[in-house]
Amino acid sequence: MRGWLVGLLAMMLAPWALAADASPGNKPEASATEVVIAAETWAAHTDADGSGLGWDILRKVFEPVGVHLRTRSVPYTRSIGLVKRGEADAWVGSYRDEVPWAIYPHWNYDADRISALALKGAPVPTLANLGEHRLVWMRGYGYERYLPNLAHFQEIERRGGILSMLDLDHADYYIDARTEVDDVLRQSPNPENYRITYLTQLKLYVAFGDTARGREFAELFDERMARLVENGELRPVFAHWGQPYPFDPEPESHHASP
Repeated sequence: MRGWLVGLLAMMLAPWALAADASPGNKPEASATEVVIAAETWAAHTDADGSGLGWDILRKVFEPVGVHLRTRSVPYTRSIGLVKRGEADAWVGSYRDEVPWAIYPHWNYDADRISALALKGAPVPTLANLGEHRLVWMRGYGYERYLPNLAHFQEIERRGGILSMLDLDHADYYIDARTEVDDVLRQSPNPENYRITYLTQLKLYVAFGDTARGREFAELFDERMARLVENGELRPVFAHWGQPYPFDPEPESHHASP
């Protein structure tokens, strides 16, 4: 969802949070009837008004078994902090094992289609040759942890200057989830000058707090996701939001599109 400016955050919060967890007043009761989940506001995924693909999936998971979903919209790193402090039960959009203290269920809920944006005349990138090129992505997204053999990359604060970086030959490829790449390309008056190449999928998880409550919710999440995938109930949810269904076999390793 993406990024993980979180290693330092986790280290800073860990001693305080562990002490807080030890206090009886901070231990929530099991079998709760409300789950509080935080997320960054991603358009059509986790919108602040409670709409979006991610929120719809989580309602399908929890609400049919009597657990009301309450959402909180905050920046990504703050969503992690809310979970660590016990102010939320989980956050949305984490890559697996991104944060060492979190509880990751077996099931992901979605997947990022990691793609490369480049000028149309650039070589078509693959996972095998990506490390030979100059890459750029948003600060904190940590793709060097998940893509192989990356050596030349730069992190940037905002997406507004990405097309200029490509045009001026300051970078070869911009790496991001396909939805964000599409948003960047929509800023160009000449989108035909660029090409998007699919690289791989990275599974997206709901990461739960390491508490009795968090472990209970993670277990329930796995039980419900297994049932929803088996009976196909989530497929129309993805279709409604115009997103590919992430529980089919993964597509080929790369695919270029204009």
